[in-house]
Amino acid sequence: MSEQQAFRSGYVAIIGRPNVGKSTLINRVLGLKLCITSRRPQTTRHRILGIKTTETSQLIYVDTPGIHSDGKRAMNRYMNRAAAASVEDVDVVVFVIEGMKWTEEDERVLNKLRQDSSKPVILAMNKIDKLEDKATLLPQVEKLADKFNFAAIVPLSARRGINIESLEESIYALMPEGEMIFDEDQLTDRSSRFLAAEMVREKLFRHLGQELPYALTVDIEQFEDDDGMYRISAVIYVERSGQKSIVIGKKGELLKQVGKDAREDMEKLFGCKVFLQLWVKVREGWSDNERMLRSLGYNDDL
Repeated sequence: MSEQQAFRSGYVAIIGRPNVGKSTLINRVLGLKLCITSRRPQTTRHRILGIKTTETSQLIYVDTPGIHSDGKRAMNRYMNRAAAASVEDVDVVVFVIEGMKWTEEDERVLNKLRQDSSKPVILAMNKIDKLEDKATLLPQVEKLADKFNFAAIVPLSARRGINIESLEESIYALMPEGEMIFDEDQLTDRSSRFLAAEMVREKLFRHLGQELPYALTVDIEQFEDDDGMYRISAVIYVERSGQKSIVIGKKGELLKQVGKDAREDMEKLFGCKVFLQLWVKVREGWSDNERMLRSLGYNDDL
């Protein structure tokens, strides 16, 4: 470790409205695929810790569900609570927006940040690789700087890796000096069982597209280490019988492809062979029932 740089450690909350690239940003910073991503909003439902340890720091990134205005369903209320709780105990907040856009939902997130002005906030302007005219960037930065006393404003592209180092340098400068919080080789606080469920859910998002019912979740019923090979059985829960046939697909082909892609990702992350079985079951009203949500693991963040 350099004598000029003190070792710093702490928590970084990545927040913002749905679908601005929060999970993609964390994956880029960590250098591995930990958080699931898709083009559909509200992909992330849980708070997920991603840990990056270097010679000079241990930064613990918290990926949060997108903050949105619809709090009518129990699932949406859960996600809003998880996102809000993430900001309470962190050292730095990274507020992610989409490039040149500023929406009412962005303003709503900023208003929540104004309620706790004690934490430094970095504004990350994501997806700048999509800008056709780069000359429009500086005026937008100046306009956003007037909205709040941001500790830094960093235009970047999580997808292409543009300006990621600048973001990390800004975070490091705001972190307190301290010892490591987790073991040096630890990458997340989440279990392999949880990560397996998330990988299956991501493949469902990617293959089903607009057909995907939001009322869908994945529960791992079996996760066993069989002499170096993981045997995993996962149940995909939907709310209506018509949704079950969508997930299975014609002659079971869609479910088979989801299983194949999820298994390949699991083998990369876990570093071993994986035998994966998928089942689809109907559990009516699960996404709007607090008790059912708890039984499916949606209370472990709060």
